[in-house]
Amino acid sequence: MITIKLMENKESTFSNILATITKDRERTNILKKHEQNLIAFLVQRIPKCINSDMLTGIGMLGTLITMGSFILAHFYSRTFLLLGILGFIVNWFGDSLDGRLAYYRNCPRKWYGFSLDFIVDWLTNICIGIGYIVYVECKFELLGFGFVVLYGWAMMMALMRYKITDKYTIDSGIFGPTEVRVILSVMLVLEVLIKDSIIYSSAVACLILLILNIKDFRNLLIIADQRDKQEKQAKEEQVSHE
Repeated sequence: MITIKLMENKESTFSNILATITKDRERTNILKKHEQNLIAFLVQRIPKCINSDMLTGIGMLGTLITMGSFILAHFYSRTFLLLGILGFIVNWFGDSLDGRLAYYRNCPRKWYGFSLDFIVDWLTNICIGIGYIVYVECKFELLGFGFVVLYGWAMMMALMRYKITDKYTIDSGIFGPTEVRVILSVMLVLEVLIKDSIIYSSAVACLILLILNIKDFRNLLIIADQRDKQEKQAKEEQVSHE
């Protein structure tokens, strides 16, 4: 009986932690459940001497590792691309836990954290694009530029959606930053096994991202139009009451 109660209390505590770290953000990505459970598990084990800003720095370090893997692969051996997978893991750890740790410790800085996270994400996007451009020695290096532009477009739409709906979402349907990291990691493995496969996989990735962006842009315009109509109706009702 005591064991059962301890297990129930443990599950209840974990559920409370999960609710705390996810209350400000709606997720729709495929790996949502597993990712959030892992984050809830990890935030409890982060040493007190490590704060959210340090985790953001760790996330950026992961980005530099991935960019460095492209550069090393260009000058030495494409096997170094496998180092980029480690970079994505480090980046996920820092980027996913920085804000969640603040909520877990009940010391969130909403606008500070939002501003820092957004800028660091943009720098991450640029660094990966630069790494790709250095690695690919042909006209296909423009795919790296295309990725930066398309992902930047997705980030801008996330900002606009936040402005219009007051809800911040970082996912595009079933795809989120974590799924992007997984896909990019698979692309790196394929490139190590099959030289120049990253060119074709990058082209496919850019095409998919373009389609998702167009879809999200259309949905964003619909939401924006609905808000315009609601505000107009509210203003008309206010005038009529006066």
